[in-house]
Amino acid sequence: MSEHTPEDSTLFDPEHVAQARAAIAAADDLGLWVRRFELLGDPTRLRILLGMHRSPGICVSDLAAALSMTATAVSQALRLLRNQGWVAVERDGKKMTYRLDDEIVHRLLHDLGATHATPVGTARAAHTHSAHTHTEQVPHD
Repeated sequence: MSEHTPEDSTLFDPEHVAQARAAIAAADDLGLWVRRFELLGDPTRLRILLGMHRSPGICVSDLAAALSMTATAVSQALRLLRNQGWVAVERDGKKMTYRLDDEIVHRLLHDLGATHATPVGTARAAHTHSAHTHTEQVPHD
């Protein structure tokens, strides 16, 4: 199915145009990607995600301290991220702990340069998320 526009007669490379149109038409869940980038585009939410990525199972007060934010502000952002399905919450005694729970967001954070915490004195660290398990090699200083 080819859609033509009045500008088609002035195209430099109709094949490029056709390929670009095909890519856009083939993109599943374009609205979902727009929403992801909207959420990731907020510096506060991105910082929260990076903090949780590095320290899964962190509680709101500890995350707030790490980010120099109020617990209320962190809680509000976490609520939005939970509603999106990116963050999971678990009760740990009297406190609630949070961890990243979305594989696509996890990969995007790695693309941004996020890494996993390494226990002191070890050369390798294994870290498990609910969606996957992987091991990272950590260079020695």
